[in-house]
Amino acid sequence: MQLQAITHIPLSKDAYMVNENTIVIRLKVGKGDIKSSDVYYGDRVCMSEPILVKRVSMKKIASDELFDYFEGEIKSEYTRVCYYFHIKDIEGKETYYSEYGFSEKMTCCRTQYFQFPYLHRNDMICIPKWTENMVMYHIFPDSFAEKKNYISGRRKVIQIEKGLTSESKNGGTLRGILENLDYIEELNVNCLYLNPIFKAASYHKYDTIDYMEIDPCFGTKQDLKDLVNECHKRGIRVILDGVFNHCGSGFLPFLDVLKNGEKSEYCNWFYKLNFPVVYDTIPNYEAFAYVKEMPKLNTGNQEVIDYFCKVGRYWIREADIDGWRLDVANEINHDFWRAFKKAVKEEKDDIFLIGEIWEDSTIWLMGDQFDSTMNYTFSYICREFFAKKIISVSQFDQKIHRMNLRYPEMVTRAQMNFLDTHDVSRFFSDCAGDARKLRLAVLYMMCAVGIPSVFYGDECGITGITEPEYRKTMQWGCEDSLIEFYQKCIKIRKNSKALCTGSYETLICEDKNEIYGFARKTKEETIVVIMNMGEKEQKITIPGAKHQWLDAFSDKKQDGNQIVCKGMSGIILRKM
Repeated sequence: MQLQAITHIPLSKDAYMVNENTIVIRLKVGKGDIKSSDVYYGDRVCMSEPILVKRVSMKKIASDELFDYFEGEIKSEYTRVCYYFHIKDIEGKETYYSEYGFSEKMTCCRTQYFQFPYLHRNDMICIPKWTENMVMYHIFPDSFAEKKNYISGRRKVIQIEKGLTSESKNGGTLRGILENLDYIEELNVNCLYLNPIFKAASYHKYDTIDYMEIDPCFGTKQDLKDLVNECHKRGIRVILDGVFNHCGSGFLPFLDVLKNGEKSEYCNWFYKLNFPVVYDTIPNYEAFAYVKEMPKLNTGNQEVIDYFCKVGRYWIREADIDGWRLDVANEINHDFWRAFKKAVKEEKDDIFLIGEIWEDSTIWLMGDQFDSTMNYTFSYICREFFAKKIISVSQFDQKIHRMNLRYPEMVTRAQMNFLDTHDVSRFFSDCAGDARKLRLAVLYMMCAVGIPSVFYGDECGITGITEPEYRKTMQWGCEDSLIEFYQKCIKIRKNSKALCTGSYETLICEDKNEIYGFARKTKEETIVVIMNMGEKEQKITIPGAKHQWLDAFSDKKQDGNQIVCKGMSGIILRKM
């Protein structure tokens, strides 16, 4: 038995509350090493000694390249729980595992068990219910539309206060988004995420000048209100981009610092200022990625915290927005985010918060800061598997399981999954223009665990490697076949409880034939997804009972639980 591979961390993704009476317990063990694991639990303030314990049998739920993962669910009336594990390996050897370590017999006392001190409702991770069947459409406002089915691609410059200017590169506006809501609704998405729309100098608007005003290149506050209002009528939520790590050099407090130096009342609003302030190519103050036009804000300053909590509240009250995507979230101190979440939740209790964090985000996702983060790991895996085909089917499966088990299940379901964004090359370019690869990746994203997000124009086959290319204008009037594929996949996703909230189980993983199959399951429904990554048509036997042909992106051929799947295509089935 590989004791060194056995891991459990209490009060983490390995032990978390589902509700006030339910705890999920996970155990990580060496791959192929363990035959079974049980968790024994009891009341940590039980009146008897030794305490009474109950057994829960754990199930192996996943494997990656190094480990197997077991999971069990403790349903108990106890509000204070202690627990330990009884583990058997494949050779019949046994061990007990507790906070105290490993032992042949369970002789240690309750205080040496693993502890869940109290099942407190205030510590539960609660994700807004409306996000369960959410499919996001991500719009870069400057590049989307000026009016119905149209964008000029023309640059404009508007003079604003204090000799500053606001710039647009392609001419997109909020009114343009509003006039194309029929298109967005027909795509079947039910949430819009807009890159920054507040007053700023550059076309991308990540150098904010005024957080309380809409950028004049994009429109007015009334345009935003009209957009959100019309979205809500159509059942579409709206998420805005909050850039609070840094501001633009035209932000009033920074202008005051440039003018008054150490005498400025805003000196403590910025991080690591040096005097005199050198506003040059290499600034002598902290800035986003050393860009002098984006000075870093001191988010540990209470005045700054109060100001941005006010900003967060303001746009909920003013325009009834439904969420915030928070830029460069991992460079901001945690207490700032705790204060921000508390403030906006007081304003609207089902507001949805997504942090821009490219790496593992565990510390931000324990319920006190964000509901979700941008899942770049998902996009990396999909590029390697679907676009570039540089990892095998089994490697893909292992990476997906490891990713899915990084967080508590409800958090994994709320992760923002995407193939590309405004910060990376278009996925279709990585596919070298092979639409079959793109379709398979989209099919997978719509059936995987997490919230699918479509970057504007992906459904039109937009390509681009460099920033000007992947932020190019929307291709209005493009070929319908790819759009129809997106519409179909999104509709299937939204209409399936299993695809939105179900468990994830690998069914087929064949490297030689390049076949991958998995199931998403709830008590009421099982959806099976089969993908043929090879070039040749394959006859595939689906494990288990007969299945109903739900939809196909291959020729419809089925005989009992055998199906025929064309090369580089996928099939979705519902278990009968």
